[in-house]
Amino acid sequence: MGDLWAIYVFFLACCSGLCFGSPNRCDEVRKVFQLRQIGPNQLLPLSPRPGSDLQVCMSKNLTCCTKKMEEKYQVAARRDIQNLLQTSSSGLKFLISRNVAAFHDTFEVLMKQAENHTNVVLQDSYRNMADQAVGPVRELFTDISLFLLGSELNVDDLVQRFFSALFPLVYNHLINPGLSDISPGYAECVRSSSRDVRPFGGAPSLLADQIARSGVSGKLLLQALHLGIEVINTTDHLQLSRECRRALLKMHYCPHCQGLTQSKPCMGYCLNVMRGCLASMAEIDAHWREFVRSLEGLSARLHGPQDLEQVLLGVHTLLHNAVGHAQKNGPRLSAQVHKLCGPPSRMPAQSVSIQRSSSRASIPLKALVRVSGDSLAIMRRDFLNSLRLYRTFYGGLADQLCVSELASGDGLSCWNGTNIVKSYTLRVVGNGIKAQSANPEVKVKGADPVINQIIDKLKHINQLLQGKSIPKLGSLDQIETGSGDSEGRYSGDCDDEDGCGGSGGGERKVSRVSKLSPDVTGDHKHHHHHHYPPAGDSEVERTSRSLGLAGPIWVLILPCFHMLLAL
Repeated sequence: MGDLWAIYVFFLACCSGLCFGSPNRCDEVRKVFQLRQIGPNQLLPLSPRPGSDLQVCMSKNLTCCTKKMEEKYQVAARRDIQNLLQTSSSGLKFLISRNVAAFHDTFEVLMKQAENHTNVVLQDSYRNMADQAVGPVRELFTDISLFLLGSELNVDDLVQRFFSALFPLVYNHLINPGLSDISPGYAECVRSSSRDVRPFGGAPSLLADQIARSGVSGKLLLQALHLGIEVINTTDHLQLSRECRRALLKMHYCPHCQGLTQSKPCMGYCLNVMRGCLASMAEIDAHWREFVRSLEGLSARLHGPQDLEQVLLGVHTLLHNAVGHAQKNGPRLSAQVHKLCGPPSRMPAQSVSIQRSSSRASIPLKALVRVSGDSLAIMRRDFLNSLRLYRTFYGGLADQLCVSELASGDGLSCWNGTNIVKSYTLRVVGNGIKAQSANPEVKVKGADPVINQIIDKLKHINQLLQGKSIPKLGSLDQIETGSGDSEGRYSGDCDDEDGCGGSGGGERKVSRVSKLSPDVTGDHKHHHHHHYPPAGDSEVERTSRSLGLAGPIWVLILPCFHMLLAL
């Protein structure tokens, strides 16, 4: 009996030293609590205490946690996982944001360069009218810019407006030139006749068609990239369900209550918790993959008349030919204008020289930063090569977080939600909503309505990128306001432990990432096929029976014996 009592004393000493760092204080727990800024140190007990008031980190042993600490730990666990989500997606977000900015900048340079080319060609070929054409040319490219940036301008109208403004200049200087310019009233009549006499042949229709085709594709590309950022912003701020938050607390911080501040969760345990918490996010996977494929398909179609860069840099050639066509058909056009407007009415010669001298200085002939003619194509190619690495990002995110950040390495002792063990013995479920019905760690009630909403938007943009018409769905804005959770923009239970007053609302803003974060590729190694030993008597239980340990003393000794074996 004396030997058995000595064994009891030995194991009790182990409990005091291993579980709590010192006989009477939870020093290590206090140190980590303070280091991670989880909450004020006054919340910690001076020594291990019974944990009967704890709701998640329950244990038969004495604990270093109080109910207030448990609440702080839950907030910290949620904050930790959201920081991880944002860190994991930062490379993808930066990639898209950087390219949105680059495409915008290139569009701007293209527009200035195309405008400059057009003015230079007019100056070289039709010097007499080039000065007065600067205004209409500038207005044309301003309208094209507004169209590309999303304004609901009618392309046929803006192109016709330009050629109508150009016709009086062509008539005045090339078709029916005189000692002075035609009067403003007569010029207005000539302008109005442009649609009927069609002085430029098919050039207006051709230019309008090219701008519409290439412009719509360019707008769609930018719209898709902005949606990509919105998808990331949505998943970065995913609202976690109550069951998920409790599971994260249990996985991350419940070991601290037992003094196990350095422990990490078992791989299988981590996969179950994270696959449960991110089940709705995994539903994005198929649509995100299709999004990447659809962008590749759109890019492959952007050539010839659908290549915005070629269209814009070809405006000056088309315009030169159009003016040449009008000049060639001068006699016919002159007769038609005479029939509609009467004989030309001209201004005094003095006002002509003043007008021309004042307009000549406005021609923008200075050198511009140039694009090569295939700059957009090269940018799209490089961007899609990088984006392709993220095509499986959402399908493998839970696994990636466990493998790279959260879980214990193979062969190391780990936390299974209750104790330190050699391996996790429960079933490991797959990714996605349906697979979670058998999840032993997290109950998943259903799909997140906010995630469903972003999936609807991805379906819509994928249809557009593939060139399919979908009149029933309307625009992305209509999808945004017409589906999802009508009561609130965020899902997840919101209770006292959330620190929120209701289901959050409001629009999420698309922001630019200001610095490059480490890339996280989407080609993750999944752990679907881990084989874990069946549940049953552990080595600790078998050893305890061989020593004859049972009853209340066993409750105190068992956790420490777990730790001894782990060492």
